[in-house]
Amino acid sequence: MGIIIRSSAIHAAGCYTTSAIRKGARVAEYFGHKMTKDQADERYEASPITYLFGLGDGSMVIDGHSAAMFINHSCSPNCETEEIRGRVWIKAIRDIAAGEEITYDYCLYDGADDEHAHCNCGTRKCRGTMYSNTEMRKRKPAAKSRPKSPSERA
Repeated sequence: MGIIIRSSAIHAAGCYTTSAIRKGARVAEYFGHKMTKDQADERYEASPITYLFGLGDGSMVIDGHSAAMFINHSCSPNCETEEIRGRVWIKAIRDIAAGEEITYDYCLYDGADDEHAHCNCGTRKCRGTMYSNTEMRKRKPAAKSRPKSPSERA
């Protein structure tokens, strides 16, 4: 099994398989330097793009430096992530055809209140955001309670 990085309709570059992958197979490991979330926040404060992957309770992250950092989000993914002893594996949740883009649901949970993390996956089940359903339920009450801006009232 091999993977390559090339242009993606989802976001700039994506990770593609060069051969068929069976359901349940490990596709890649998301690896890189590990640091605390606070260190990552400080390091990437002014950066609009990061390749951080939260570990465990989210207090530690992996700063991605591998092909896996190019795996894009999809609301209807063909892979999922699995953390085993501090290592993150991307695993196929269905058979994947050769040449298909590898995706997983980012299930984002940590962002600024005004950050939308728009999804560009284009699937029929697209929820419009890379945030998890749980995170979106938490955000909904906050959005209802904030005062409307003049443009929203018009």
